[in-house]
Amino acid sequence: MDLSAYVKSQAQKAKAAARPLAALTTAVKNRALLEMAQGLSEESPRLLRENARDLEAASASGLSSALIDRLRLNADRIQAMADGLREVAALPDPVGEVVKMWRRPNGMTVGRVRVPIGCIGMIYESRPNVTADSAGLCLKSGNTVLLRGGSEAIHSNRTIAEVLTKASAKSGIPEGAIAFLDSVDREAIREMIRLEGIVDLIIPRGGEGLMRFVVEYSRIPVIKHDKGLCHTYVDEAADLKMAEAIAFNAKVQRPATCNAMETLLVHEAVDKLLLPRLAERLRASGVEIRGCPRTRAILPDVRAVSEEDFHTEYLDLILNVKVVQSFEEALEHIAAYGSQHSEAIVTRDYGRAQRFLREVDAAAVFVNASTRLHDGYQFGLGAEIGISTTRIHARGAMGLEELTSTKFIVYGEGQLRE
Repeated sequence: MDLSAYVKSQAQKAKAAARPLAALTTAVKNRALLEMAQGLSEESPRLLRENARDLEAASASGLSSALIDRLRLNADRIQAMADGLREVAALPDPVGEVVKMWRRPNGMTVGRVRVPIGCIGMIYESRPNVTADSAGLCLKSGNTVLLRGGSEAIHSNRTIAEVLTKASAKSGIPEGAIAFLDSVDREAIREMIRLEGIVDLIIPRGGEGLMRFVVEYSRIPVIKHDKGLCHTYVDEAADLKMAEAIAFNAKVQRPATCNAMETLLVHEAVDKLLLPRLAERLRASGVEIRGCPRTRAILPDVRAVSEEDFHTEYLDLILNVKVVQSFEEALEHIAAYGSQHSEAIVTRDYGRAQRFLREVDAAAVFVNASTRLHDGYQFGLGAEIGISTTRIHARGAMGLEELTSTKFIVYGEGQLRE
């Protein structure tokens, strides 16, 4: 079977499973999710062996240490995948929820009810946990999923998909509900995004190149999960101890994630109090600092930041630092360089905090908290299928509700249109 036929065949299996999956009860779906979680725990040794093959290849290919960390599985991360599936099982089922109902003057009752989207195509890179998160969220929301992970994680993704498919079948989940494209050929993506009428929605997660390609060539609606050029602004009214902790966490905790901070903005009233101590902590953790002229006057040995740097998503231990003269300048910088993903302010000034929430255009805006918290699990969604930077349908961390659409339901008693 050639590649085009193979991709279409896998997608058709997922499409065929969509109708019976949508009709399953919450109890059946929850049992399947718990079986899937148990399967991951039991198969942990095999998952680690297969992941080691991916890590070896990634290291040989010169992938950065931060991106290798993104690819890496360990016992804790496998447990987190399993726990995520269990948490999804514990969440309310959105399918069938009546969002609103109203009565018309002619006596008929009109309502809107949540329904699955159908067959969702997931295209993603690096992180193997996306395989489990996507499968679990799609299953609970009544959607089938066609998974196409990156070549750098092929052994990990293949094994996770096998475990989940086998475990879910024990609870009566239809064959094809979790479909996996077992191909490292990039042409498989092109074939997948042409399948209009079979795949209902494409969700890409990955680098800028992947995003541009999918958006340009897809014949299917796309919800983008684009790059994160995230900022933390330390206001003149900030608690500096808190600001130091938040900025450090936002950059260092996992730098290869889209919600990691890439630029720190510091009000000039507190720059000399904050930057020396914070820079010491950052350097001890291997962070390269690139600073504006005022930053370099305080930290003389840091590299000069460039215009291009402010547009760069590093996904690595590199941080831009800019000192600003005012709250307004910080807002202007974020508007000019941000990717509308995650933005944070550290301040004790209530008025400025509220202005930041109102005026900053991003999928998630934080007051006195790290941008690293923009995450479905952290927000109580169980897991996330990604962080949408698209304005239409869903924005920000996407959980179960965001994987549903609505349809109108109408109750009548013989009403006719006059």
